[in-house]
Amino acid sequence: GVDIDGQDDSYDFGSGAGFYVDATKPKWAKHYRMYSYVTTELPDLVLGQLPLDKERMSLMGHSMGGHGALICALKNPGRYRSVSVFSAICHPSQCDWGIKAFTGYLGKANVTSAWHAYDATELIQRYAGPHLPILLDQGDADDFLKSKQLLPDHLISALQDCPNRDQLDLESRVRPGYDHSYFYIQTFVAEHINFHAKYLLA
Repeated sequence: GVDIDGQDDSYDFGSGAGFYVDATKPKWAKHYRMYSYVTTELPDLVLGQLPLDKERMSLMGHSMGGHGALICALKNPGRYRSVSVFSAICHPSQCDWGIKAFTGYLGKANVTSAWHAYDATELIQRYAGPHLPILLDQGDADDFLKSKQLLPDHLISALQDCPNRDQLDLESRVRPGYDHSYFYIQTFVAEHINFHAKYLLA
């Protein structure tokens, strides 16, 4: 592994949270390239070792991973058949978690271009690809929802500003009484698997 000063200091930055960006600040740029890792390096490695169909891929993620799933799908039109998320960070350039990560990895200069390139709420407004089904799953008792870290309502509202919105099939499911935990995920993950199967097997 790599040893970068400060990378283990907090759960929401560094080794605890790469935020699926390709870092540009010199301290992080060489090793913190999680966007390229999950969209290129890892798929190429897996496809090179296993008999998988690269034309039938979908994405699922939770919290920061939900942010990652959304941006990877929106930045790569036509590559993924569907995307689903639990408790996703939907507007990172407007929440404390995202602002901390983007400032650290990308810097404060050119905020609009650099930050918005990894922000689902910004990306969805200019999506110009083929049909993309999106399942947005959120528990209404999630403390991070209440503290404005997730902002799914921003993503839903931004969809209305997309000229190509007819190609984005976004379904929002709000789960009364559920929080941010893995118990919430395990309760509804079968629904997500069935959601993806509908498009992967089409």
